[in-house]
Amino acid sequence: MTRIVSFLPAATEITYALGAGADLVGRSHECDYPPQVRSLPVVSKPALPLDGLSQKEIDQAVAARLATGESLYQVDEKLLEELHPDLVLTQDLCQVCAPSGNELSRALREMSRPPEVLWLTPRTLAEIEQNIVAIGEATGRQEVARQLVEQNRERIRNVVAAVDQARPRRVSFLEWTEPLFCAGHWVPEMIAAAGGEDPLARPGADSRRMTWDDVTALEPEMIVVAPCGYGLNEAITVANRLPRLTDAEVYAVDANAYFARPGPRVAEGVELLAHLFHPDLFAWPHQQQPWAKVT
Repeated sequence: MTRIVSFLPAATEITYALGAGADLVGRSHECDYPPQVRSLPVVSKPALPLDGLSQKEIDQAVAARLATGESLYQVDEKLLEELHPDLVLTQDLCQVCAPSGNELSRALREMSRPPEVLWLTPRTLAEIEQNIVAIGEATGRQEVARQLVEQNRERIRNVVAAVDQARPRRVSFLEWTEPLFCAGHWVPEMIAAAGGEDPLARPGADSRRMTWDDVTALEPEMIVVAPCGYGLNEAITVANRLPRLTDAEVYAVDANAYFARPGPRVAEGVELLAHLFHPDLFAWPHQQQPWAKVT
């Protein structure tokens, strides 16, 4: 058995999807899927008390913390040592998403038996696939990883085929609303595969700030509210506070499950968008409804 500590929710999901969930011995405070992972010891927590803050307040607090050079997370070094991991899964993509960089590297160096570290830094759907394969190799589940990648590819191909002849829906995808942030990294690819177009999105690149003038100039048919780190209920609350500056339909979605985490459920996220963009062409194939139209 490989003893694994995951500091990244997407990596935790991938590990479970590959059948290696029993190898996990520790997690970050944000690792909450699948539900059974919540019983694992928590090896990191936020350094800032963000509960109850608005998006604007969170943005200001995070910016102030990062400006000082301090980390947004605290690693429980004593617990990490006690867990004796053979493998640590983490990321070096976004300082807001999970422990990364100096604080974790220092904690790992000071361990009596430093583990192998797998850094996951995906910016595209192809790189998410590479992460799945990398975790498969690290856990001895190469074939399962290959099958999962192919299954997700097939699901996305089915979506593309279903909406191929449709006129793309003009969309503004919001990864944050106070201030506004556009879609970045792998999300623009998801939008395009689902039969949408978002001219403000940044494929394979960091999300960046934009203004409501940028959005209204786009004249979107649809606005998708997917705040990073938020589930559906929180996204609905945020969406209800948006100014009504366009005639666009507004949908809140479960960003945590399908868009913010580069893991196995991105294919399901493409299916979700395809159903929102072209409901007459692509039926939602699952029982749960992880979106809500905001009127």
